[in-house]
Amino acid sequence: MELFSEADAKPWRPLADRLRPQRLEDFFGQQHLLGPDKPLRAAIEADILHSMIFWGPPGTGKTTLARLIAHHTGAHFIGISAVFAGVKDIRAAVDAARQARADGRPTVLFVDEVHRFNKAQQDGFLPYVEDGTLTFIGATTENPSFELNNALLSRARVYVLKALQPEEIRQVLGRALADKVAGLGARRHEMPEEALDLIATAADGDARRALNLLEMASDLAEQGTIGVELVREVIREGVRRFDKGGEAFYDQISALHKSVRGSDPDASLYWLARMLDGGCDPLYIARRVVRMATEDIGNADPRCLQLALDAWDVQERLGSPEGELAIAQAIVYLACAPKSNAAYTAFGAAMEDAKKHGSLEVPLHLRNAPTKLMKELGYARGYRYAHDEPEAYAAGENYFPEKLGGRRYYSPTDRGLEAKIAERLAHLRRLDEQAVRAAAATITAAKKEK
Repeated sequence: MELFSEADAKPWRPLADRLRPQRLEDFFGQQHLLGPDKPLRAAIEADILHSMIFWGPPGTGKTTLARLIAHHTGAHFIGISAVFAGVKDIRAAVDAARQARADGRPTVLFVDEVHRFNKAQQDGFLPYVEDGTLTFIGATTENPSFELNNALLSRARVYVLKALQPEEIRQVLGRALADKVAGLGARRHEMPEEALDLIATAADGDARRALNLLEMASDLAEQGTIGVELVREVIREGVRRFDKGGEAFYDQISALHKSVRGSDPDASLYWLARMLDGGCDPLYIARRVVRMATEDIGNADPRCLQLALDAWDVQERLGSPEGELAIAQAIVYLACAPKSNAAYTAFGAAMEDAKKHGSLEVPLHLRNAPTKLMKELGYARGYRYAHDEPEAYAAGENYFPEKLGGRRYYSPTDRGLEAKIAERLAHLRRLDEQAVRAAAATITAAKKEK
């Protein structure tokens, strides 16, 4: 049995579609899954079907691999896309699977972009997976942990497909140029190594994109040589992988943030460039830079926050490229600045106490007393005005609710300006200790006099 008939090789079908591998041996990439003695390869060769999720970037062979599995195991293949399919399509697929089962043949139901289905639609497959009506294979570019139901994940094994390496893309291109039936072999193109390398790099790990670029270049070259200049014209500004709402987006902003936190200005600039090159809104990055300034630097260098806000302002006022340069400047400074998350962790601890202890009363001495009644009730009684105290500090005073007593949320580091803040706080706490001892001595003396 063949995956494709000769009619399927008609030239009006895209090259990438015509060249779908018909054997595992023709499948390039994913050696961590399909190499000798690898579990998935062993399961396929043993004709063992199990439900699975293929997670990986576009053009890595998710659909092709699902078709190969069905073909190798002799299963009936049904493919639907979650972008277009609805309840009617799912029911039709189940009916077809039941008929195939009655004929003694298993069914592989392949759902492309499975993360586009809602919870109810995903749950709809479960009974038919459990009773063996069908083997479910889903494909997604998004993290299954976030996008797929736990019930579905528990019944399917997740396989991570990786972007193809340039040498693997070169193999795909070589096959396309050599194949005289489904590929471009009949055109007898000459193609220098540099031109092949340009496409392999521009494809960015996506075999489908590589074949599309090659096909466009072939159409322009007709029977001639596919030269470097022609390839450059076809490629122009190749789009890198960057989904503004998907996994790649969050991976890259995470890499940028962690590079700044790790004090690596060079890696920080690289991830900034990757995001901008991929089409990320610079204002989004500017907002995240403000977060970096407060979360990871804080009072170790308070200038970082102002610099981040200034970069945001420049982007809003001037746009690109001036704004992007201002953001880059801020990122470099933040990466080089001393780091402290003391304010960030202190705020988190204070929020935890606020939620845990509820609406504790404000101590009377801290309340405002604008009326006579309030003064008679003891509002503001005993409050010590800090500016009238030595060093403008009311040593020993408590500003917390009585139930909480004294709390220590903020522990400044010994880095940057926070080192000075730490010295100041240590001095004030020594004054507190002296004031407490003096108060205790006064109370003890008073008791002796009585």
